[in-house]
Amino acid sequence: MAPERGAAPLLEATGVSFSYGRAPVLEHVDLRVVPGEFVALVGPNGSGKSTLLKLLLGSLAPSEGEVRLFGAPPRDVKDRWRLGYVPQRPVLGSEVPATVEEIVATGRLARRGWWRPVRKEDRDAARHALESVGLTEFAGRPVNELSGGQQQRAFIARAFASGPQLLVLDEPIAGIDAGSQRRFRDSLVHLLRDHGAGVLLVSHELSAVANDVDRVVVLKGTVLFDGPPSRLTDEGVSLGVHREDLPLWLEGLR
Repeated sequence: MAPERGAAPLLEATGVSFSYGRAPVLEHVDLRVVPGEFVALVGPNGSGKSTLLKLLLGSLAPSEGEVRLFGAPPRDVKDRWRLGYVPQRPVLGSEVPATVEEIVATGRLARRGWWRPVRKEDRDAARHALESVGLTEFAGRPVNELSGGQQQRAFIARAFASGPQLLVLDEPIAGIDAGSQRRFRDSLVHLLRDHGAGVLLVSHELSAVANDVDRVVVLKGTVLFDGPPSRLTDEGVSLGVHREDLPLWLEGLR
């Protein structure tokens, strides 16, 4: 599905700046994601990606500029199911006894309300999300018995289960094998094409989705590049693993 031309942005940052004390981290950053659009946010270590994510999701407030999530300040968004978020390293206590299926099913809570009983559509959504990341056979296993990569896939499935309008993922495929990366890619494409959702993917490694990204935003304190992957390719930068691949190019940015 192509991005919806003229559609109201799901997420928009305008002229956003932020400093920790006197140290500027971000300056005059513009970023937007519309329905049906797949945007990749990349940058070298220390470029401000994590800080920008916190601003976009409402855990920090910009010192200048404005962030709008579904047309409102992030902290004012009521229907939280509309946003699916997968952090870089989800924290799960070793004592948590929940099964994989139970963890994924919690992705439906914000949508149906915790006080309502589980419906067939909730069970179907959780089952579909498990299939999408290749964890069906692990559904009944305690999630704390899974490997780190498998746990990450469970958290991705939990985000998928809510049927979000915007999916934000922070380095979601770190430590995930090639087969699972392909399933992850197929699930993202399904969410974009069949549900019209927007996706913001923060990652150094885009080879799994290189043919699906609509725009790449390169950040290093400010936006250095915002355009289709083909423009980077024309400059000799590959999103895959080739002679001048993206991670090496990013770390060489000045």
